[in-house]
Amino acid sequence: MKYYYSPGTCSLHPQIGLQETGLPVELVRVDLRAHKTQDGSDYYAINPKGYVPSLMLDDGTVLTEGAVIAQYIADQRPEARMIPPPGTLDRYRVLEWLNFIATEIHKTFQPLFGGSDEAKEKARARLSTRFDLVAKALEGRSYLVGDTFSVADAYLFNMLTWTSFTGIDLGRWPSLHAFFARVQQRPSVQAALAAQRS
Repeated sequence: MKYYYSPGTCSLHPQIGLQETGLPVELVRVDLRAHKTQDGSDYYAINPKGYVPSLMLDDGTVLTEGAVIAQYIADQRPEARMIPPPGTLDRYRVLEWLNFIATEIHKTFQPLFGGSDEAKEKARARLSTRFDLVAKALEGRSYLVGDTFSVADAYLFNMLTWTSFTGIDLGRWPSLHAFFARVQQRPSVQAALAAQRS
C-alpha cells in the first residue's frame, strides 16, 4: 500500500492508525501547492480531488477521505482495537464521533486558514461550542468511547494540533487539554509526527 500525506494536514490521523496497526505501507509525501508527489508525479492522477490523504491499495484501488481511510486501516487489523467490531453499539459511537469531527470540527477550521477576520471570529465561536461538547464528553474518561483509543480519538487529536496556530487556547477546556497531552505521548502518535517531519 501507499499512503499519500502532507505535513500539518488532516492526513495525520490515518497515519496514526497505520502506526497503531503496524500495517506495511509506503509513505509518499505530497506538495499540495504544486500537486506533485515527492518523485514529481501529478497528484491529481492519483486523487482527482487534489487533497490528502489518499491510500492506494496493492491492487491500485485508491481510497480518499480521511475518516474512511482510518476505518479501512482499522478493519485490516481488528486486534489493534482501533475500531470496535461491526454491529456493536460502540462501533456506531465511534462512527458518530468520526462524522461529528469531520463535519462540525474539521470543516469549521477552514476559515481560520485564510478567511476574513469576521469569518475567523465566527469560526472560533463555532469551534468553541463544538469543543464545549467534546470536553464534556471526555470528562471522567480517557477517550471518546470508553477506555480504548480509537480512530475517532486519532482524528480529534489531529484537529487539536491545529489550535496552536489558529489562536485557540485549549486551556479553556481542561478535559480536552488533558486528552491532547495524553494522546500526544502515545508511541504511535510520536512515530506519525516524526514521519510527517521527515
